[in-house]
Order: sequence, then structure tokens, then C-alpha cells
Amino acid sequence: MTTPDVPYSIEFSVEVPGTPDQVWAAIATAAGMSSWFLPTEAEERDGGTIVFHMGETSSRGTITGWEPPRRVAYEEPGWAELSGHPDAAVSPLVSEFLVEAQSGGTCVVRVVSSAFGTGADWERESLDDMKRHWMPYFEHHLRMYLERFAGQRATTMEAAADLPGSAEAARQAVERALGAAEVGQQVDLLGASGRVERLGDPYLVVGVTDPVPGYLSFFAFDKGDDTATVQVGGWLFGDGAPGFVDQATPAWRRWLESLAVAGATPGSRR
Repeated sequence: MTTPDVPYSIEFSVEVPGTPDQVWAAIATAAGMSSWFLPTEAEERDGGTIVFHMGETSSRGTITGWEPPRRVAYEEPGWAELSGHPDAAVSPLVSEFLVEAQSGGTCVVRVVSSAFGTGADWERESLDDMKRHWMPYFEHHLRMYLERFAGQRATTMEAAADLPGSAEAARQAVERALGAAEVGQQVDLLGASGRVERLGDPYLVVGVTDPVPGYLSFFAFDKGDDTATVQVGGWLFGDGAPGFVDQATPAWRRWLESLAVAGATPGSRR
């Protein structure tokens, strides 16, 4: 039997506004993580279960470190299955988040995730892909949440559509349709308005200012067979957020389905 003895690790740090208690609540509690990251369930204690929901799939793990407000850690045994390799000989993915207070009312959040594999190409690719997607969440979503909505709970929104063509073409089509050309630009969002906070691969992030505050994140990924899934996720705040999400979700789904992806063959939409 192959022994998982090849080490993999990803590591990065971000500086965010807030006290250690505020940052801890955002990165270690279910309500906090659900308001800028993924819909999350957690038994908030050492040894508790934690579950991250990603559309139709989920990742279940165990909290292995719980030291408020400084350190939280958990391990997820199913990362190989989520990567399409359910029978792979790998160790659980262990993630650790450390909070260090800085002068001036900020904290540094250090993120370390590691696992052991067998040296297969997909293992390194999976960890690299995770870092590529995690960093924008911490650099933009978490920072925006702590700057503008610390301690509040988001109403989340998700809409998606499959389009012909590549993920890159789909992402560019979203940017063109919104008229998003540079960070700081004001854009219209199907009856809402906002400001471009991040532009480029793999996410377009827009801070929403009206009629409810929050942020939208646009992302596309290749499905194979010359098809891409493009999706918009939303984290909205305030008393008006639930009603806004109820109205906006079907509108965004129709909007995504209507995108004309550059290079797609006419009539080929699935």
C-alpha cells in the first residue's frame, strides 16, 4: 500500500482591521465564516464538528485547536474526494488560523494548511488551487466584512449558469456586461449599485452600497466539454437583505444565462 509521506503546505498572511475578538468571531465561528466565506456549521469547541457547504457538496471536519481569540485549527479528511480522487492515500488536510494583534487597531491573520500525499500531480495542483481561491476571500471578503459589517450576520445569495466556452471567457463576459474595467469604478448591478473592489482572475468582487449593503463575488470554472459554470455569490446585510436576495437571485440567474461568451458557437448553450 502506498504511504502518504510527501508533504504539502500552503501559507499566507493578511492584515485586517479589527480587534482580536472581532477577527476571531469572523474566522472561527459559524455565523462569522458564513458572512464572508462559505455557509458553515460548527460546534464551536475543541473536538467539535465543522462543515463547510459548497453548493451541492460539503466538507466535514473536526476542530483540533480552539484557543480564543488567538488560534483555531481543524482537519478535513475528505479533501481528496472533493478533488475527484476518493480512494487516494492521503492524510487529512489540517488548517490553522493564527490571530496576532498589531498597533493601530489591526490584526494579522496567518493561514497554514498542510497534508501528506504520495507525490501525484493532482495533489499539488489541488493545494495550489485551494490557495488561489482562498487568498481573495481573506484579502477582500474578510477585510470588507471587518471594515463594514463586523459582528453582523449576512444573508447569502447564490446563482449560477452553465455557458459554452472557457472559464476565462465567461469571467471576461461578466466584466464586459457589468462594464467593470478598473478597481474603484462604480457599476450597476441589476437595480443595485456598487464599487469594484477586485478585478481579475479568479474573482470579480463588487461592494454593494444600494439598496442594501454587502458584496457580490463573481467566479467561473471549467466543467469540461468546452463548458464553464459561472456564478455569483452574495453576502448582504441589514433588515432589507432577505427581501433583496429573494428578488435578486432569479434575476441574477437569468442574467448569467443570457451572457454571450466570447468565442462560443451560436446556439451551443447547454
